[in-house]
Formats: sequence, structure tokens, C-alpha cells
Amino acid sequence: MASHSQVLVEEKSSVRILTLNRPKQLNALSFHMISRLLQLFLAHEKDPSVKLVILKGQGRAFCAGGDVSAVVHDIRQGNWRLGANFFSDEYMLNYVMATYSKAQISILDGIVMGGGAGVSVHGRFRIATENTVFAMPETALGLFPDVGASYFLSRLPGFFGEYVGLTGARLDGAEMLACGLATHFVPSARLTALEADLSRVDSTDPTFASTILDGYTQHPHLKQQSAYHRQVLDVIDKCFSGRTVEEIMCALEREASHEADDWILATIGALKKASPASLKISLKSIREGRLQGVGQCLIREYRMVCHVMKGEISNDFVEGCRAILIDKDKKPKWEPWRLEDMKDSMVEHYFKRVEGCEDLKLPARKNLPASAIAKL
Repeated sequence: MASHSQVLVEEKSSVRILTLNRPKQLNALSFHMISRLLQLFLAHEKDPSVKLVILKGQGRAFCAGGDVSAVVHDIRQGNWRLGANFFSDEYMLNYVMATYSKAQISILDGIVMGGGAGVSVHGRFRIATENTVFAMPETALGLFPDVGASYFLSRLPGFFGEYVGLTGARLDGAEMLACGLATHFVPSARLTALEADLSRVDSTDPTFASTILDGYTQHPHLKQQSAYHRQVLDVIDKCFSGRTVEEIMCALEREASHEADDWILATIGALKKASPASLKISLKSIREGRLQGVGQCLIREYRMVCHVMKGEISNDFVEGCRAILIDKDKKPKWEPWRLEDMKDSMVEHYFKRVEGCEDLKLPARKNLPASAIAKL
């Protein structure tokens, strides 16, 4: 097991344990990691001696997302197509995981954001712990919840997916379990024992892994201030069912005028900080995702991400990454600056085929989505 490798591979009889190994970068997915994971997942699927794949992260993160700083560097050099290759491979990996014929178990003990959700939520089993912090923070970066998020967020109860996707709200392990993003909750102190038991699985039938997981799982209580309590969910459904981002914002401000609690004020604040262009394309993407399969969602998201990188309508992705990840001044200058200046015709542009750029070509796969999210 080479320590320099960005993806470590452990063989335990019929089980393969893959560990994302860039702990200093919170296991952010590099182009190399994505290519390696794709190669490993396809090889393990074909290998009849492999019955189960476990994915986890080294250190305090499972995976904090895709390593977009390299993509921004390419865009600044005038080569957004190199960045498009990164997203093309990443979405291909997401699709393979969503249609995987063997059980994938992701151990989400720590930070799970953006691309980290993409390499876990599409798999059959997702284990949250008391250390889990989940978020889709893309609208604050001038991007949109991608990696098939328009598929899995749109399938969360009510309009919770719109809330999570537009605001970048952070969820803990108990909230992930409650809304269906996680399938099990296991205290981190029990993970070593769980892994040892899972390593003895010798069947591709997911009920074997499921029975072991059920023996370890707990049902944690939601925190008092959780957004997943019924009264807050009612507000989320009332506000985030709005047809437009402006309607959502107005509904939240109306609620705040009746009862200005911390949750509503934080939610309004998050939306005001986000890129107006990102908010609008994200809402449309999640709404379209409700009616599409995971493959269709990824093909559409690839069109969208190519437009984002090309920067014809808005250059918010480069600006957001500058403000949040590179200069870290947290003062992005969005263009357009106001929601009302991001017209419907501009939003529609992101959903059209990119001139001179091929659509994402997904391979023919035998299996329907394995994710339990598909069954919500």
C-alpha cells in the first residue's frame, strides 16, 4: 500500500477498501484520483472475486469536493476545455457508481462536500457518524450543485433539496440520516469493528452487508436547532416551493417579518451572499432533475458546467473561486450583481448544447441506479 498514492487500495478476501489519501487537502478529488477511482471501480465490477467495495477518507474528511483550483487555472489560461475533461471524468465516475452492480459502502466520517457527495450518495450504502458535515456549497463559488445533485437533491422530502442546494446549508449525520442522504448512522468509535465485520462479506447480494450495517446502526436525535424539525420543514416547504429565486427570497423575508429567528436570518443571508446566476441555474436544474433519470441529469449538468467554465454569460465561477479559495477575501464581485438582472433567457442559455462541444457520452450500463435515494 504505497503511502504516496492518492487512492490507497486494501484487499480483504472478497472486499476492496479504497481510501482517499490527500488528508492535507481534505481529500479534494484531483484529476488523478478521479481517473484512478474510475479505473478501480470498473475493474472491481468485472472481477468475480470482488463482492463489495468500501470507500473512505484519510484524516478528518471523507472528501471536501473536487479540486477546482486546477480547473480555474486552466480557465484563466484560456483553456476551459481542459477543465471540461475534469468534469467529464468526474460525472462518468458518478454514473458508474449510480449504476454499480455490486454494493458500494461509503464511510462518511468527517467532511462531505460537493464532489465528495458525488462519489458517495450515488452508491447503495452511506454511513454517517457524529463527525459528518455535509454540504453542497457551490452557489457560494459561482457554480451549481453538480455531480448528479440535481438527481439526488430533487428526491429529498418536500423542498428540502432546494434548501440544501441553494443555501449550501450544512447538515450533520443525524440530519443526513433523517432526510435519506445517509442510509445508516454508526458512532465513529465502532467503525473499526464494523469494517472488520464487513470485510468478511462473501456475496454480492446487498442484504448481507445490509444486515451487518443494521446491527451497528443507531438512530440519533436531531439537535434542537436542526432544520429538519417539522416546524422548520413546514417553512422550508412553504418558502422553497417558490417558482423563482425571487419568490423564495420574498417568502423567507415575509416569514422573517413575522418571526425573525436565527435559522430564517441565516438562510436569507446565505442566499444574499451566493451568486445570483448560480442560484437561478441551480433552482432550474433541481426542478428539471425531479423528472429525469440520473444519466439525463449528468448529461444536462455537463452542458451547464461547460457554459459556466466558458463564462459567456457570467464569469462567477472564476470570481467565486478567487474570493473563497484563492485570495480568501470572501468578497466576490458577482456579475450580474442582482437577481433581477439574471434574465430568464440568460438562464436558458446554460441548458442548451455548448457550441463546438460534444455532449457527455455515458456508457451503456445494465443496472438501474443502485442508490437508495432513487427509492425515496
